[in-house]
Amino acid sequence: MESFALLVAATLSAGTVLAIAGLGLLINERAGVLNLGAEGMMLVAAIAGFATAVTTGSDLMAFAAGMGAGALMALVFGLLVIWLNTNQYASGLALSLFGIGFSAFAGIRFTQEKLGPRMKFEIPGLADIPFIGPALFKHHPMVYLAVILTLALTWFLYRSRAGLVLRAVGESPDSAHALGYPVRRIRLLAVVVGGALCGLAGAYISVIYTPLWVEGMVAGKGWIALALTTFATWRPVRILMGAYLFGGVTMLQFHLQGEGVQIPSQWLSMLPYLATVVVLVLISRNPTWIRINMPASLGKPFTP
Repeated sequence: MESFALLVAATLSAGTVLAIAGLGLLINERAGVLNLGAEGMMLVAAIAGFATAVTTGSDLMAFAAGMGAGALMALVFGLLVIWLNTNQYASGLALSLFGIGFSAFAGIRFTQEKLGPRMKFEIPGLADIPFIGPALFKHHPMVYLAVILTLALTWFLYRSRAGLVLRAVGESPDSAHALGYPVRRIRLLAVVVGGALCGLAGAYISVIYTPLWVEGMVAGKGWIALALTTFATWRPVRILMGAYLFGGVTMLQFHLQGEGVQIPSQWLSMLPYLATVVVLVLISRNPTWIRINMPASLGKPFTP
């Protein structure tokens, strides 16, 4: 039971990265903008957060730096695709490639750096409950923040006027423009907020989840988060559940290795990516279902 509790705890921690990044991408796509640059934004945010943590010793400053780096890259992307009407797919891929290269260059001097002892968190009283305590109540606050963000975004999209406007901009920008809403500014704001959340996920990786800097340490999580939005049919709660599913698959490889299961490590390492491909193949079997849930203007430029 103790081993299973540790697996659950590791699943929640790993899923937090995907959940926060996935929620950021969901905001982008609900506004009608497809950003393929999540991997690059998360990498730049990871090195920005780690460098800040090393320099200042403050995790909060590190998270702020990661969010700022992600938001800045998203702002550049937004200006290109929203105001200059560049191709969203090409611009997103360029952003991702830039982030991969820039983070590798900027992180050279931080490769050997180490952060100080990490603070341990637990919820008093609840953390002492057998099995449930170690599994659910001994996590970094960012794990619980992912749940709060999911609930808040669900309320925002489906219970608030601003959320209705955001969805309208993604579904029918021409109609929203005819009603007097500044479609381009709303889309740009959504892109920047989404980039900030991707940056927060990247900083969480380098500061808390794996407190060190290694080139390419995001390791495809940006692409998995991008696939997760489609897998979840653009619903926040489904993104959270899907993130935990992928997080569990990721952690399962280490759990099986610890239990002495005789499976080649290469097969175990590819489990998360294999699961992503399998899920995308399964949901692609019904294109009508995807079209019904997908924002109608996703990936299309807006020209008033």
